[in-house]
Formats: sequence, C-alpha cells, structure tokens
Amino acid sequence: MANTLDTAIKVPFIPFKFGLDSIVGLIPGVGDAVMLAAAMRIVYLGKKLGMPKPLIKKMVRNAALDFGIGFVPFVGDVVDFFYKANRANVKIMEKWWLQENQGHIDATTRESLSAWAQKTS
Repeated sequence: MANTLDTAIKVPFIPFKFGLDSIVGLIPGVGDAVMLAAAMRIVYLGKKLGMPKPLIKKMVRNAALDFGIGFVPFVGDVVDFFYKANRANVKIMEKWWLQENQGHIDATTRESLSAWAQKTS
C-alpha cells in the first residue's frame, strides 16, 4: 500500500519514483483528505499489530505532516513528490516488528540452516 501511495510510478531516464499520493494530492483539499485516509490505514494496521503508542504517534505525525504540506499551494505539491510519509511509516513498522520477533527469526533461521546442512552432508 505504501509503495502504491508513494513510489508506484517511475519517471523514465531519472531515478525518481512517485505514487498516488503525489497525483491525487494535486486535487485541492479533497485529494489531500483522501490521501490522509489512506495514510491512516497504514497507521491503523500498526496499531492493530500492537505497536507501542510512541511509535503510533510518530506515524500519525508523519501522516499529518504530509497532509499539512499539501495545503500549501504549489510548494506543498512539489514537496509532496519528495516526502514519502507512508514509506517512512512502513519502515517504522517493519523495524519494530523485526525487533519484536528477532528471537523467533533467529531460531527459524538456525532450524532451516540445520536442516539444509543435514541434507547436504
């Protein structure tokens, strides 16, 4: 979802990507409100996963900043092409999830490596 909102479209010949957030955000008022609702869906998923409140607040702040920037005529639209709040929120979520599940990830990796080593010996 974050990729669709922030980086789904690649500009040919230059290393720049943008998404629906940048395009729909060009519609005054309504576009930014619709994109805020989509951004809050990502925040909701983080809350549903059980993320701590400080991280949820940080994600809400990212979404609100992206929303607020969109209200500045022209400059806000240009900045919106570069500020990828949804991807930043997913990175926060992924980092938290990895920290929470590191023990399980390590154990699963050890088991897979052990099984692979037994097959190859």
